[in-house]
Amino acid sequence: MRILLAEDDELLGSGIRAGLAQHGFAVDWVRDGMAAERELATGAYQACVLDLGLPRQDGMDVLRQARARRIATPVLVLTARDAVPARIAGLDAGADDYLVKPIDLHELAARLRALVRRAHGQSEGRLAAGNVELDPAAHRVWQGGAPVDLSNREYDLLHALLLNAGRVLSREQLEQRLYQWGSEINSNAVEVHIYHLRRKVGTALIETVRGIGYRIGPTDP
Repeated sequence: MRILLAEDDELLGSGIRAGLAQHGFAVDWVRDGMAAERELATGAYQACVLDLGLPRQDGMDVLRQARARRIATPVLVLTARDAVPARIAGLDAGADDYLVKPIDLHELAARLRALVRRAHGQSEGRLAAGNVELDPAAHRVWQGGAPVDLSNREYDLLHALLLNAGRVLSREQLEQRLYQWGSEINSNAVEVHIYHLRRKVGTALIETVRGIGYRIGPTDP
């Protein structure tokens, strides 16, 4: 999952980025409110971790502007403002969740997974289609009960398709979910990952919608 982190504290920001990476998240990190607003507007992220005390533009203003523009990206507010009125103001402004510093990275990762699940209408922790099952918390995949060894890109691709089961995702949308800033992307990268993924989980699971993209069909076995 690709996450936007908006945090101006260098030590905390680097720690969060490294910690979330260990939980399987791809993190793009910005350090001021104007950059956060710009990146949120791209729609490239599955969730955003937003500090309120940002330079150039306050995080609360970033949040209000995003919701006013109908940007639906789940936002977890991360702040030192621990007073109840501040938390209420953040939630009323459109935040989906709220954590007060200092934080536990395991809890942050779990909350982000829950936000992304809810945003895609998923109630269960594990995602499944046919005889394939994926556990985002454990970062593991099974087919017919047997573990499947996937590369990080293959895992992220399968995760994105399962979260959007029944919906077609274009190559551009999948690239957004797979690659962080500055990553070199070959023109056929998604196709190559799809090919290898099909070899490991079966050719019937992922459907090619010609000229549009890829999708996973009904989730019933």
